[in-house]
This record gives sequence, C-alpha cells and structure tokens, in this order.
Amino acid sequence: MSKQKNVSVETETVVPTSAPSRISMDETSIESPPVVPGAMEYDYTNFYFGSGDDAFALLQPFDDWWAEVKPAGYYLFELPLHSQPGTRVDVEDTKTGKIRRGLVNFASYNYLGLSYRPEVKQAIKEAADVFGGGSSGSPILSGTTVLHQKLAEEVAAFKGKEAAMIFPTGYSANVGTIAGLMRSGDLIVADQYAHASVVDGMILSKAKSRFFRHNRVDDLDRKLSGFSGKKLVIVEGVYSMDGDVPPLGDIVEVCKKNGARLMIDEAHSAFVYGPTGKGVAEDQGFDAEVDIHLGTFSKSLGGQGGYTAGSRQLINYLRGFSRSRFFSCALAPVVVAGIRKSLELARDEPELRTKLWENVAYMQKLLADAGVPTGDSTSQVIPIMVCDDARILAMGEELFREGVYINPVKYPAVGKHKSRFRMSISAAHSKEELEEGAATISRVLRRYEICP
Repeated sequence: MSKQKNVSVETETVVPTSAPSRISMDETSIESPPVVPGAMEYDYTNFYFGSGDDAFALLQPFDDWWAEVKPAGYYLFELPLHSQPGTRVDVEDTKTGKIRRGLVNFASYNYLGLSYRPEVKQAIKEAADVFGGGSSGSPILSGTTVLHQKLAEEVAAFKGKEAAMIFPTGYSANVGTIAGLMRSGDLIVADQYAHASVVDGMILSKAKSRFFRHNRVDDLDRKLSGFSGKKLVIVEGVYSMDGDVPPLGDIVEVCKKNGARLMIDEAHSAFVYGPTGKGVAEDQGFDAEVDIHLGTFSKSLGGQGGYTAGSRQLINYLRGFSRSRFFSCALAPVVVAGIRKSLELARDEPELRTKLWENVAYMQKLLADAGVPTGDSTSQVIPIMVCDDARILAMGEELFREGVYINPVKYPAVGKHKSRFRMSISAAHSKEELEEGAATISRVLRRYEICP
C-alpha cells in the first residue's frame, strides 16, 4: 500500500536524464531498460483528470502510455512469486518469461518469518478441514466463526486493551475506524506521511482534514489550536516509506493540551517493538495515553487483515458504524487460524524480536560502510534513498537480474525526486543473505554513482 502526502495531486513532471545504454556486469552484460523520451516524462498522476463527457475517455491514452513504459521498467511491479515469501524467493520475470530462482528477498514484510512456519501451515490445514475455504458472509451476519471471536479476544489481551475488532484488511481497518468515528464538522489532523488508507478514511468521514509536517509537533499544535469541536490526531508507529518513528511523548502532550483524541496505526511496528511486542506506543512508554490502537496482521505476523483495539465502548460503537467491515466478507477462517498461531508464536518466542533487531543493526552497518544512503530509518523498514526518478527502474531491473528482489518506489507513492527502494528486514534472514544483498545493492548503486 502506498503513502500519500496530501489530498491534492501535484502536477509537476520530471524530464529524465538518459540511463546508460549498456551496463557491464561481473559475469555478463545486459541492455538497460529503454528510456522512452516522451512516455517516461509522465506518471499516473498525468492520467488522473481528463476532459470530455465520457468516463472512459482516459482509458486509451493511459493504455498507449502503459504499452510504452511497462517494458521500460514498470513491469517490475506485480511480478508473480512462485514460492512462499521467505528470505529467498522464486519470481517470474514477465519481461523474459523466465522464473528467477533463489533471489534474496527484501520485498516481503514477514518481519518475524512466521507466514511459512510449519506450525502456522498446520493450523491453516486443520481449520480448512473444519471450516472450509471462505467465511461466506459479513461479520455481522454469517461470517463470524468461533475463530474470529477468539482472535479478537487474543488481540485485545496481547495489546492490553478492553476489546478489539477484526477487519478483512489493514486498509479497511483505517477507513472503517476513521470514517466510523468522525463526522462532518469534526477535525482530523494526520502526519503528512500517513498511509493512503488514513487519507481515504479522512475523506470518507467528511470531517475537516489537515496534515501536519512530518513529526513536527509544533506544526501539529498550530493545526489543532483554535478549533472548537471533536478532534482526532493520527500518527503511525513506523512510517512505511521512511522507516522512522513518531515522538509520541510530545504528540501526547499536544493532544492533551488541545483536547484531541490520539490514534496510532502500528501496521509496521506492532508485534516487533516494545518489551512485550505491543508496538511503538509501548516502546516509548505511552501505551495508555493512545486512545485508538490500530494495526495489521500482514506485516509482522505474515497473514492478512487488520484490527482496531481500545476501550469496549469504542469497539461497540465501531461495530455499528465501520462500514468497511460491516459490508465486507469476513476474513477466511483458514487465514484467521494462521494468524492466531502466528500471534501465539510472536508472544511465546521473544527471541524472534531479538534476532530481527540484530539483523536490522547488521544490515544498517553493511549499508553505511558501503556508503548507501538510508535516510532516517531506525526500524526494519530501510529506504535506499536513490532520489533519481528517471533511473530508479533501470537500477531495479539490474538488482532483479543480479539476484535481489526489492521494490522500487517512485512518485506518487513518495514525493518527486525522493524515489527509493524499500527494504524489509526479517528475523529469518541469515547473515550470509544480508551480506549478499548489501553487496549487490551497493555494487549496482555504485554504477549509477549513488554511493562511492
């Protein structure tokens, strides 16, 4: 899921410099992706608005553009995996039709390496024998099983809250919680780097929406001051494209000063941060001061879905007003069974968190020693800041062909001229895999003079 900085859409375009026509490899040489002069100056935002009365008017121009830019590098998105999301993966190269096997995987979240644990897979198999494949109903009708109820209770207990509610996705958790609670005439202030699902929830709520500068508590104070009415502040535990964390102590103080409720989206931090893994709120000592705790099961637990945890009154209210849950099919029971087992393992094996942070520190050192720019990340999300919108896809192709699976990210997922590769570190990565990945990344970036 991509991060959106603002509700408005920027219109600036970038004229790319030419990528090297040919790059020399250690063992072989490949042609760099062709740069199509006209087409590569555009991105998705150029096709957001169009003139005319036909809702399909933009489809042909977009299709023409896509036919040119997909083989030039955009094909790197949505590459089909032919294996589980482990530390090494088999990925289909849709440009050549080949399957590239044994790539070091820095693209999947799976921070604790739980999605493919034998215990998790066995729990899923057993649930399939009892409950079948899908839930076949909305949570409020026939979609709730005893597994769903137990998972909600276990999440609430793990987070130390009175109650929790399960959503089919992390996206729907944010949309349903925000739009379920806030109304027209209310005020929502979110960090400018908040996830797109936060932004969409703000829009659907019809509340007045403002964004404060990233981690700038003084700007948050300004945005809140002078408003009379219901106020909600939204931050993230770990920001998904930058890997940094919020200064919760200062944010809590500003919220109390202005009478605002505080919500934290711990999608990338729950189950890995804090003495017991509750998240960044616990890690910084402000768990009790946060009113709404939201997170996902797809990151640290390697499953699917999302949750909101808090007071019993909050959860009871959201059951009736979270439309994204109310009108969605419930999570498949087999998925819930896997999540429950992953949660049990995360709770009972704190050494997984220890190993994760050891791997993070080791990779940060490897990249720093090689001069690879990683921004301000302090987490298992490490951005490789190439800041080269024109050539990042060419770099991505070379990394892919040389054995590293990592996702390129460019505008509009991040700001103009802030393109990067997003690296996810797992507790399951071996020291050798981290070394191999760091060596490949630094070698490719050196060709483009991103690092010395």
